[in-house]
Amino acid sequence: MLRTAHSESATAGFTLVEALVALAVATLVLSAIAQLIGTSMRGVHSVEQHAELVAAARRIEAGLPDRQNLAPGGLSGEQAGYRWRLDVLPYTGGGVAMDPRSRWMPQTLLITVSSPSGATLRIDTVRLIRTSAR
Repeated sequence: MLRTAHSESATAGFTLVEALVALAVATLVLSAIAQLIGTSMRGVHSVEQHAELVAAARRIEAGLPDRQNLAPGGLSGEQAGYRWRLDVLPYTGGGVAMDPRSRWMPQTLLITVSSPSGATLRIDTVRLIRTSAR
């Protein structure tokens, strides 16, 4: 059988419909990949922001006065653009009865740190202070 040039060109290549379907599939795949990248980038940004906030809270906590010099009440300030507030309160947790003869008294420390972007981290902790009890 002899083939003509006309019959080979009629079956070679893609039709317009096939090309449009391939383009639509490629568009959907690229759109899904772009959404995945966008979600990943937002997640990475959120984790980085939280890590910076935790690091700022640690710097602030490390700079607090010695436990004997921490009077009940509140302190506030700003460090490297991060606003912070410290509240020193009597410990009231857990229904634990305080022994008046104890040389140690617990205090509740509430440390709140706000980043320049508005994210906030709150740390609740307890410190023991030495009392003048016998």
